[in-house]
Formats: sequence, structure tokens, C-alpha cells
Amino acid sequence: MSEAQTVTGKQGIARELTAFQHNILVILAKEPMYGLAIKRELEEYYGTEVNHGRLYPNLDELVGLGLIDKSELDKRTNQYELTDDGYDAVMDQVEWTLENIATDEERADDVRAILE
Repeated sequence: MSEAQTVTGKQGIARELTAFQHNILVILAKEPMYGLAIKRELEEYYGTEVNHGRLYPNLDELVGLGLIDKSELDKRTNQYELTDDGYDAVMDQVEWTLENIATDEERADDVRAILE
């Protein structure tokens, strides 16, 4: 059993994901993507190469947790798409982060500026 699977309930599981797994969910919140496109997005964010041996086991775990769906585009290419539970996990993390950052009006203004 993975570390993320030791907490019960969908919200608990989502809160135990690694930062890498959360980043995958955030990328897929934009649109469904195939594995190499996800890899490229992660590499752009991290500024370094992402190993296939790191990416695909994490994608498989997120599929197993019901946070993303995997479908076959062709015999060699899979597409990944955020599920409703995956979207809820992303929103839960965003909400928790904002609650802890926007602790006064000045900080709330900083957050609003990002959204404009």
C-alpha cells in the first residue's frame, strides 16, 4: 500500500499526495494530456528532466486512486484526464493554500492580483 493510500476517504487520500502528484493533477486540470505532454509540462515547471520511471508509476497510482482516468489513444499512447474526484483534490489544495496565505487584506490583494 502506498503512502497516499494509508489515509481513509477521498479527501484524506488527496491530502496525502506528494507535491509531484499534486502537480500532475494541476496540469491535467487544464486539459486531458498524453504522458509525454505531462512530462514536458513538469520539466518546464521543475527546470530539469523528469524520469519516465518517476512519472508513469505516479500516473498509475493516481489512476488507482480514482483521481485521473487513463484511456488509450493508440497502441503506444495513453491519455490521462482529471476525474471529478481529482478536480476536487486540486480545489481542496487551492482552498487550503489560500486560507493560509491570505491572512490579511494586503495578502488577499496579492492573491486577487494574480487572478486578474
